[in-house]
Amino acid sequence: MKIALPSRRALALLRALAASALPLFARAPKRWQRSSPYVVAGVFVVVLLPVTINVLTHDYKAGGGWAGALGVAQTVPLLLAVTRPLQAWLIIFTADVLGALVIHSGSAGRPWPWPPAVIVGYLVLMAALGLRETTRRLLGVWLVTGATGVLFEVFAPGGSISTHVVLFVLSGVMLALTGALRSRGETARRLAEQETISEAERAQRTLLEERARIARELHDVVAHHMSVITVQADSAPYRLTGLDDAAREEFASIASSARESLSEMRRLLTVLRSEGSGDSGGERAPQPGVDRLQQLVEATVRAGLPARLSLAADLPALAPAVDLSAYRIVQEALANVVRHAPGAATRISVTCDDRHLTVVIVNGPATGRTSPLEASGTGHGLVGMRERVRLTGGRLDTGPLPDGGFRVAARLPLDAPPALDSLT
Repeated sequence: MKIALPSRRALALLRALAASALPLFARAPKRWQRSSPYVVAGVFVVVLLPVTINVLTHDYKAGGGWAGALGVAQTVPLLLAVTRPLQAWLIIFTADVLGALVIHSGSAGRPWPWPPAVIVGYLVLMAALGLRETTRRLLGVWLVTGATGVLFEVFAPGGSISTHVVLFVLSGVMLALTGALRSRGETARRLAEQETISEAERAQRTLLEERARIARELHDVVAHHMSVITVQADSAPYRLTGLDDAAREEFASIASSARESLSEMRRLLTVLRSEGSGDSGGERAPQPGVDRLQQLVEATVRAGLPARLSLAADLPALAPAVDLSAYRIVQEALANVVRHAPGAATRISVTCDDRHLTVVIVNGPATGRTSPLEASGTGHGLVGMRERVRLTGGRLDTGPLPDGGFRVAARLPLDAPPALDSLT
């Protein structure tokens, strides 16, 4: 049995209907802001309801039943306007038209067809409409209001004071003002949403680029070991005497498998190192490690950043992934200091225990004599650090310091687990 899925247009219509049922200011951050439309509408209902009934009864000589029914129909739907202003307009406008017909005979020397209380309630309704409905609907409501007033003017009772022009002009002004506020709010909301989407896309692009870079570096490390395996397997029959034919075939099979693996890795790397990726030949150079941190710090000091390196003297031989990750973390941290806190005193510490290599980079606040190259950070520089630490199975801790500085601490296990699967 096939299930019919709703079309894109139907889904858009459902979303629009759901959004139209939301109260005014429903997305406001504070509770009192979300409840304020109900409070305002309630105040106008409480004030206008007795005034409308009293004016209809005493000034226009309408019957008590008509006055009560019209007063309720012309004011109470203002509460509905908080969530469904167009439906509230249909009810109130119909009641206003009916009220104009009821008070026709008693309007000599008085405002007609719209009494003052009706005008006030109608303007409140126009404000709710302007904040919610589209420009086309607002224009339709305004034209219907004006056309109805012109039609009533033809049958105006003698001696009455015409008010249809007043309502037409004031309602147009109210719709224009509130409609402009709504358009401005929607534009700001769309801009904020687009900025959020763009920021997420930039973060995702940075993540993918860093993963591709890590994959290339892992290839260089693994390719070295595979090459060694190939050479050892090819030379084993000549270095070792007394091997039988089965052993020679086994070494030949190992060498062949290693060569095939290298060929596959090179084919995969061709995609990552395509001309469009912006890679340079420098990435084919031997990958740096902890032994080159001193050179990195010296170059940073020459660039004007006061940095000091504390490197443990008894560091063991590190796994290639850990060695490279430690270097890249320090490199990225120093680059972040240069960008966001130029001139800040920076300390780099690399220590090791039996199980972990610990890398800590701490910088103070930027000096007052220089301006940062970037006013605010996007956090994308930390993405690569997290990926590298996750690759080795370690842990990363970053955050600002009370004095205005920043701290980056990475704890990398010496026995880093295989991490190629984490890149798939």
